[in-house]
Formats: sequence, structure tokens, C-alpha cells
Amino acid sequence: MLSHTKPDHRPAFLTAAYTPRRSTATLLPTASSQTNNRIMTQTLRPNSLDAFWMPFTPNKAFKADPRMVVRADGMFYFTSDGRPILDGTSGLWCVAAGHNQPKIVDAIRKAAGELDYAGNFNLGHPLAFEFANRLTGLTPDGLDRIFFSNSGSESVESALKIALAYQRARGRPNKYRLIGRERAYHGVNFGGISVGGIGRNRLGFGPMVGGVDHLPHTHDIARNAFTRGQPEHGAELADALERLVLLHDASTIAAVIVEPVAGSTGVLVPPKGYLQRLRELCTKHDILLIFDEVITGFGRLGAPFASHYFDVSPDLITMAKAINNATVPMGAVAASREVHDTLLANSETPIELFHGYTMTGHPLACAAGLATLDVFKEQRLFERAAELAPYWENALHSLRDARHVIDIRNLGLIGGIELEPRTGKPTLRALEAFRACFDKGLLIRVTGDIIALSPPLIIEKSQIDQIVDTIRGVLNGLD
Repeated sequence: MLSHTKPDHRPAFLTAAYTPRRSTATLLPTASSQTNNRIMTQTLRPNSLDAFWMPFTPNKAFKADPRMVVRADGMFYFTSDGRPILDGTSGLWCVAAGHNQPKIVDAIRKAAGELDYAGNFNLGHPLAFEFANRLTGLTPDGLDRIFFSNSGSESVESALKIALAYQRARGRPNKYRLIGRERAYHGVNFGGISVGGIGRNRLGFGPMVGGVDHLPHTHDIARNAFTRGQPEHGAELADALERLVLLHDASTIAAVIVEPVAGSTGVLVPPKGYLQRLRELCTKHDILLIFDEVITGFGRLGAPFASHYFDVSPDLITMAKAINNATVPMGAVAASREVHDTLLANSETPIELFHGYTMTGHPLACAAGLATLDVFKEQRLFERAAELAPYWENALHSLRDARHVIDIRNLGLIGGIELEPRTGKPTLRALEAFRACFDKGLLIRVTGDIIALSPPLIIEKSQIDQIVDTIRGVLNGLD
């Protein structure tokens, strides 16, 4: 039985019992012993949290009361004192096959010992081609050209540039506008935050990329609160694209990008018929449709991609996160044959696309990806997600009467629990829920006043129950 007394979350190196190991590094000769001492003072600080500038984190608050994990296995993280933390979020939506899968770990070790790095600029290595071929066995029919990146943000940036390059290659350079959606999250690079629609991610970074407009989001608690699966109301919101066409003219619009299920903004499930209508309008107006499947790809909805689940085929798909179980940074874009072949056929230079990254198709990432695809297949994880989805839905919606809950949303193995915000203090209640859940052995994710859940696909029903019971207890204890 786990103790619920508040543990000491400080890492071992911050406790009195820890003795830092001496550095064995040899410093380069310097002009004076004074400079040498200054370098040692600056660099040999193993007991400090100061140097790491943490992303999307209130750094001062975290470093005053850190919550650390030191290892992971299966469904759990572990703190430095060995306390298990049930992973209710697959890390950051990304560890779909569970932590420390032996087959994936072994593949990375083997690759590191054989080919630690090889670039893919005018050079190649077999793993990148093999992994690209294997991925096309999962992507929708016709989307069988794979461009590798290193993250979801880079995948989005790549897809946007591919869309613009495609329009230019087909003789329509005036089709340069990009259409995103309010409340959308498409990573943190400039293209991604420009088509994205989360205000805090855009605030303070200037005027963004030009030529961008936004569709309205589909979140409508008034009509769709506590919907199980796809909401009944809201398909007509896709028709806002017609308004943007009237405003800008279709001859200027290159692409529309949406998340099939918006994740980081709080699990916004598309209304019935919405994505189908968006596909119809993009086809009608000769506009590319990009699905950002960084979260929904690789089994999260019980299908390889959301494109399969909704039976809607876009022109480009972005992916990352679970592509190799998040073991080595990686992302990718799947492009239609039409987009790829048009670019190659109409290039005015030997290099058809002036875009890429030093780590594109990294050998270790590809090796991990190949092993991950094997794990998905051998353990039937996509099928498992589909089979567990009804149990997951019922468990989540049992929290309808829990304190502070104003909405619950679910699809596949994704869930969102929206809390009533405190007057004048938005997000505070959810942040307190995050801390309290961690103290009780559960990792959740919060965004605004929404608890977002996306457990590894290996989760057991008893662990679903644990997630729900822990959240109920925490919410009932919050003001």
C-alpha cells in the first residue's frame, strides 16, 4: 500500500546524504589560474537546478518544489526514492507502447554500435529507407512519400513549406495563404504558432508569418457538454472556410491545417461530419488539407491514424511523438503522390526541395521506429486501444458528478476533463490537481483548466480505474 504522505520530491543530488562525484574532466589551459578557477566554479555544479531553462514550465515555482522522475518501466515512472507514478499521459502524448520496451531499447543499442550517425544530404543509410517504406504500410492509401524531421514542430514546419513549394511547382505561386484554426496547437516554430491558435503561444513573438488566417474552433460546451465520442453539433463550423474563400479568394489559399482531434488545447473532439465537410471544401476550392496527427497518429484512436478512424484522407499528414515511442527525437510528414511527384517533376534545380535537418532520418531514431512498429503489431496495441475505448469512456464519464467538473470529452484512448475555473484565477485549480495527483502517484497533464489524459496503449482496466479514482479523490479535496 502506497503512503499518501507528501514525499520529498527533490532529486538525490539535492539531499544531504548525496555526495557529488568528482569531475574527471581535464580543463583546457587558460591564461591564468584565476580564469581557470572561474571556469571550474561555473561548470562544476552538479547540485544546481539553475542551468536548465525548462520549457513550458514556471521555472521559479518548479525549482522551489521540484517533482523529479529518475526511471520508467511499463505504465510507470519512478521517483528517486522508488515511488511509482502511474503515467496517465504517455509522457507527453508520446509513449504509446509503454516505457522501456525491451525490443526498442535493444534496437537503439545495436544501431548506436553500428552506425552512430549518418546524414541524408546526398548520402543515405538503409534504415531511413526501410523505415520510410514500413511507415507507408500504415499511412492512408496514396500518402506514401515520407519526409523525416525531428519533432512535431518540425513536421508542421516541413508540411507548410511543402504545401507552399507544391503550389509554386504547379504554377500557382499566388496560392500562399495558410489557414489554421483557433485554439489549435501546431508546435512552437514560427510557422506552427502562426497557424496555431493558442494566444499565449503567440503573445510576445511579433507579427507571426504573414498571409495566415484562422477557422473558428469547434468547442461548444453549451450544446455538446458531456458528449460521449463525437459531438452532434458543430459540423457547420467547417463552412467558415467558405467565408475565408470569399474574403481572400481561393486563388490565394495554399493549405488548411487542422488537428483531427485537438489535443494540447484540451481534447476538442470534432463534431460529426466536420472533417468530412472540410475535406469537401478543400477539394472544391483546390486547397491542400493537412492533418496534424502528431498526437492522433499511431493508435491513439484505435486506428493507425485519425485519417483512418474518420475515413477522411488529407493531402499531407504530420506525425511525431509515438512514431518511435519517443525514445529518440523524430517526426515525419507523409505526402500524397500528387504533391511529391509534382515537386519533383517541375523543379528548376537538381535539389527539388531546399529543406531538411542535420538529424533528418537519424539512424538511431529509425532503428527505434522500426522496432516500435514491430511492438505495435506484435502486441496488437492499435486493436487493444479500440477494445479498451468503451471501458475508458465509461470510466471517464463516471466523473460527471465529481466536484468542479463542467465537461468531459473522450475519443479512443484520449480524455479531457474540464474544470470550472476559480473566479479571477484561471488555471490555478487544474495546476493544484496536477500536483495533488502526482503526490498520490498519478501523472496527469493540465492545459488551462482542463485535465488531459492519454495513457499508454498497454494500460490495464484496473489502471484506468486507478486514474479515475485518484482524480475523483483529488477533485473532491480541492476548493
